[in-house]
Amino acid sequence: MARISGVNLPPKKRIEVALTYIYGMGRSSSKKILQGLKIDLNKKAEELNNDEVRFIQDAINAGCKVEGDARKIQMMAIKRLKDINSWRGHRHKKNLPVRGQTTRVNSRTVRGNVRKTVGSGRKAAPAPK
Repeated sequence: MARISGVNLPPKKRIEVALTYIYGMGRSSSKKILQGLKIDLNKKAEELNNDEVRFIQDAINAGCKVEGDARKIQMMAIKRLKDINSWRGHRHKKNLPVRGQTTRVNSRTVRGNVRKTVGSGRKAAPAPK
C-alpha cells in the first residue's frame, strides 16, 4: 500500500485520482506531478514500486503545500478574518454560511441540522382511558 504525506492511498484507484486523497492536492496538480515524473496516469496505486512512491513524495514536498501546511494556511486565513472583524469573520465565529447563502429555510448543515418548528411529525395525543 502506498503511503504518501502520511496518507494511505486507495490501492484500486488510478494514481492520478488516488493522489487527490491528500489534502491540498487536486486533479490538475497530481496530473502535473505525474507527467513531470513520466509516470503513467492510468497506473493503479498498488502497482507503484518503492522508487516511484519516493519520487512522487519528493516532488510533492518540493512543489506543493499539502496536509498540515495547507490546513495551517487555511486556519490562519480564517483567523485573520476573525481578528479584523470582517463580515466573513463574524459569520465564521457564529458558524453560519459565509458566502451569502440564505439562512431562513436552508443551511441546516452549517447550523447543525437544527429544526426549531414543529411540523407534521407531531406525536398524536394520548387516547382517553
